[in-house]
Amino acid sequence: MLTALLIYFLLPLLLIRLPKAISEFRPLLFAAVQLGTFGFLFLQLQEVISSGPIASNFAWIPELGLHLNLRLDALSLSFGLLITGIGALVFLFAFPYMRNYEGRGRFSIYLFLFSGAMLGLVFSENLVVLFIFWELTTVLSFLLISFFHEKEEARKAAFQSLFLTGFGGLSLLAGIILLGTVVESYEITVWVERASQIRESPKYLPGLVLILLGALTKSAQFPFHFWLPGAMQAPGPVSAYLHSATMVKAGFYLLARLNPVLGGTKDWLYILSLAGVVTMLLGSYLAITKKDIKAILAFTTINALGVLVLLMGIDTTASIKAALLFLFVHAFYKAALFMVAGMLEKKTGTRDITLMGGLRKKLPVSFIVTLLLAFSMAGLPPMLGFLGKELIYEAKAQLPGVAGLVLVLGVLSNILMVVVSLLFVYRIFLGAPGRTPKTPSEKGYMWIIGPMVLALLSLFLGVFPQILGRSLIESALFSVLTEPTSVKLKLWHGFNEVFFLSLFTVLTGISFTLLIIRKPQILKSWTELNNRVFAISPADLFQSGIEGFVRFSDRKTSLLQHGYHRYYILTIFVFAAAAIWFQVIYTWGWKPEAAFSLQPLNISILVAVMIVATVSAMLSRSRIAAIIAMGVIGYGISLIYLYYSAVDLAITQILVETLVVVMFVLVLQKLPRFARLSTPRTKIRDLLIALSFGSVMTVMAIKAIHLEFNHPISDYFLEKSYTEAFGRNVVNVILVDFRAMDTMGEVIVLIIAAVGAALLFNVKKKQT
Repeated sequence: MLTALLIYFLLPLLLIRLPKAISEFRPLLFAAVQLGTFGFLFLQLQEVISSGPIASNFAWIPELGLHLNLRLDALSLSFGLLITGIGALVFLFAFPYMRNYEGRGRFSIYLFLFSGAMLGLVFSENLVVLFIFWELTTVLSFLLISFFHEKEEARKAAFQSLFLTGFGGLSLLAGIILLGTVVESYEITVWVERASQIRESPKYLPGLVLILLGALTKSAQFPFHFWLPGAMQAPGPVSAYLHSATMVKAGFYLLARLNPVLGGTKDWLYILSLAGVVTMLLGSYLAITKKDIKAILAFTTINALGVLVLLMGIDTTASIKAALLFLFVHAFYKAALFMVAGMLEKKTGTRDITLMGGLRKKLPVSFIVTLLLAFSMAGLPPMLGFLGKELIYEAKAQLPGVAGLVLVLGVLSNILMVVVSLLFVYRIFLGAPGRTPKTPSEKGYMWIIGPMVLALLSLFLGVFPQILGRSLIESALFSVLTEPTSVKLKLWHGFNEVFFLSLFTVLTGISFTLLIIRKPQILKSWTELNNRVFAISPADLFQSGIEGFVRFSDRKTSLLQHGYHRYYILTIFVFAAAAIWFQVIYTWGWKPEAAFSLQPLNISILVAVMIVATVSAMLSRSRIAAIIAMGVIGYGISLIYLYYSAVDLAITQILVETLVVVMFVLVLQKLPRFARLSTPRTKIRDLLIALSFGSVMTVMAIKAIHLEFNHPISDYFLEKSYTEAFGRNVVNVILVDFRAMDTMGEVIVLIIAAVGAALLFNVKKKQT
């Protein structure tokens, strides 16, 4: 597994500088790698089912408890097969789709890295490592969605996805850290073993909310759902991949993986069920009135994700079994339908479904493939989607307390999905011929090979569902529930409540579809109603919020970052003095016992001279005199250092003071004469601020004398300087050994300043 991940992250780097003639075939090479990885994972299937998970451990940063531990069980294997299998088909589709675009090589690399990040996410055993791959998918999806960055809509959509999923990622990290402190580990297996300890901890609820925020934003659940339709601004292959097997399924994977730890509580049930049912209804309802074929499919993705989250929230054996089956159902038909949509966009020159119609004769193979896929999306037999719908009905009927309400809402949502699916086929391939900008043809088998494979696979597994049930779903169910469960899938379950619900759903959906076809005014009125009700979309609110925040930031910046350096310093002094005075008074607890004495007399005289120099520097009308007075102060401090045996500090102070005095003389003598810049009121203000800050620092110095430590840190340095750092000068040893990183940072700052100054001098020379 680790080797496979290294291939996914190192191969793109090796292929960056390919000759142009070869680089055009990069998608085919990536498709071959995806297919090879799929084959490797498929060969592990029997071992995983019979012998259990396959682990691969690598110590990454053991001091921080970070280990690159990878785990291949049935759940991660299911996702891995979907990521690589559908990924291979998407890259085959990307070969003709991206042929005429500039930057297609960059696009292929981003998409391949994206698939590698998803594999790393589902294989990770350590939750911190999982988070790293989680955020990597966020960044790469941003790059993919913004591929057409010259379009404002693409930039806005990419920012929305980055902002919302990035916010969710930070919430996820906070939740992982919070619950990790309960069991002192970030390994998933440790969390599962000590699940009861986590659920009984007072940190469970805040940790659960934070982790669910990460999962719900990633899987586009209400109220974060609006970023997903915006992502349709990405190229067709990205939509096919992102909406089916990768990005949006990461949230569902996290819920399934952590279900043994966080599931089984009322908090889990109500949060996920409420979010799922609202998202499910919203997606199917809004899909009907959309005109953009990619927008229609995007909202049906929202519906499917709502179903998956709802099933995880129900948290019964039947619901999780239905969720795992629906994972495959949705991945198959959604990846294929987005590829069909991309093909139609290229061959007809439009994505507007109202301009299409009657394409069955021109695209007969595409029509048959799309019909099969629409049957699966609608849950019609004999497609795999029919079994998924029946299992979903069975699971919803078992929801404790609100089974009736959820079942009714589920039936309504599925009726709408039947309508969306049938109208999708009818409005594109049947009905009156449309007015597409281009006349399409069936030329180019690579356009349709991906959708055809997935449609036939969905049909085959619908007729023989036990192939999927006995292998992957049964084993994956054990990974989620941690207890063995038998899975029996069959196309016909007999006449029961679920069958009659399915029959009612299908007949009602077909009837409503026929009514809309015969009376187009219904759909037109429905669209007008939605336009009025949803006149302000969540995406618009998000954009308005961002723009308002930017305006607020501008006003705040203009107020605080006004450009007057003296006010910056005054602000620092005022707030620092107020905060320190508060802390000193709040933690007083000591009696100042500093006895006043003029001994040693020479130091007292020196201090008096420094005070006189300070007053002179303040009142002097001559810059030279002020500089000399300031120099007296600096040299006086160095003499005090010298008196108390701080020779290194004294030498440093003398050197710095000499340099400063020389620089001041060179610079200030070129300035004009003194001007009256301060009013008496300003001088009084500055005096009060100076007294407040100076007095608090004096009090701090006096208090520091009375602080008593059990073990002064100076003892450590005195003891270790010679024995471990091999230096007799303690100050130098502290600078170059004990504080080596700090000193190196200071050196780097000086180097950067010197380089910047040199560049500025060079620019000046060129201009002159």
